Amino acid sequence: MKISVNAHILMLIVIFASSAQSCRKGNYLIEEHLLNVVDDGSGTGTVTWTADNTYILDGFVFVNDGQILTIEPGTVIHSRTGRAERASALIVARGGKIIAEGTRDKPIVFTVEGDDLEGSVPLEAKGLWGGIIILGNAPIYTESGEASIEGVPFYEPRGIYGGYDANDNSGILKYVSIRHGGSNIGEGNEINGLTLAAVGNNTTIDYVEIISNEDDGLEIFGGTVNIKHIFVAFCGDDAFDYDLGYTGKGQFLVGIQQEGLGDRLFENGGNIHPGEETAHPVFYNLTLMGQGYNTHKPAVSFLNNAGGEFYNSLIINQDLGIEIEKIDGRSNSYQQWQAGNIKFEDSWFFNVANNMSENVFFLTGGFSLEDQQKWSDYFEGGNNQIKSAEIGCIQNKYFIRPDLVSWGQNHQYPGSWFDPVEFKGAMGSVNWAKSWTLFDREGLFGN
Repeated sequence: MKISVNAHILMLIVIFASSAQSCRKGNYLIEEHLLNVVDDGSGTGTVTWTADNTYILDGFVFVNDGQILTIEPGTVIHSRTGRAERASALIVARGGKIIAEGTRDKPIVFTVEGDDLEGSVPLEAKGLWGGIIILGNAPIYTESGEASIEGVPFYEPRGIYGGYDANDNSGILKYVSIRHGGSNIGEGNEINGLTLAAVGNNTTIDYVEIISNEDDGLEIFGGTVNIKHIFVAFCGDDAFDYDLGYTGKGQFLVGIQQEGLGDRLFENGGNIHPGEETAHPVFYNLTLMGQGYNTHKPAVSFLNNAGGEFYNSLIINQDLGIEIEKIDGRSNSYQQWQAGNIKFEDSWFFNVANNMSENVFFLTGGFSLEDQQKWSDYFEGGNNQIKSAEIGCIQNKYFIRPDLVSWGQNHQYPGSWFDPVEFKGAMGSVNWAKSWTLFDREGLFGN
């Protein structure tokens, strides 16, 4: 790993009280300290990046097996712009660890070079650098139990993920904001804002913002990692995506799309082997705000035999509702629902499928009218409702915290990891995304 002082560092200004006096700490003023980070194959090493420096990632920078990268609260990490072989990203390899634990007052920020954090980069700018990729040793569903992560050249051995340790620990991301990423390294091969691949459940992912990424906001490939307080906004593809046998848990997730832009709010994938369930995460308290009508986009899709459970959520402003794919002999998530491996219950929908409850749950592929009717009837059977939670976007202000006295029945929370709350959606009386996110700095919250 090479870390060099950038050629454009501002000169160190040394102030002498008098030529006869010795220098004291207060005699030095460092206006800015820029460190260029280039990976020569040796990774970052075990090192701490400090808030008094500004780091610039130049190309793919890995935290290698056995290394620990610690990032202090308040640190800003910039990345060089570029696509294809000139893309920049931070990648934690299998066996490596990142400890990026910011605070509400001092979040850790990943952004593009030249971003002064004061509006120099337009909010909607996407694809200016790569993103953060964390690779672990937890199980994934492939024949070999391993895979090469998308977004990294296939010939890079440090891009391999997958193993047998469900309790693997890749470190901590907490109060971290990831902005303007999603570089394309090849045709149709973009980097997600945050990629978690075979990441284990001893890893902490909590209070993370992913905003204005060209590809997905957060994509999870297998593993068992649990996620909480995730805020994804204005991404070019899906807000959330999982695949390859992901079996973790999630709570308090926000996905917001710009009008007419992006794809699904949640894309849930599995594999092409019929009858085999390869993903079954459990999510509570989602707030999903879609891109509006006339887009023909579902809010949530279950594809390629994926399973998954969703409870106590709010879904608004999306043309289509909850899609299940049924293609006999190749891809059949409908069979997963019949087996009890897909559940979507105790949630409210508004301005979805023209507010017609019989159309919110729908099938695609090869299905009979009887199949469609069964899935459609499950909308009410799962205690879902067409009901406004008084959230939404008004004059470019996003009101995401409902102010309701009574929510009615909530689905009961299982186990100790979930926080038992009495509201639906990602936020109750407190907006946990205020003060530390770019979304808030841009003044987009209405409450």
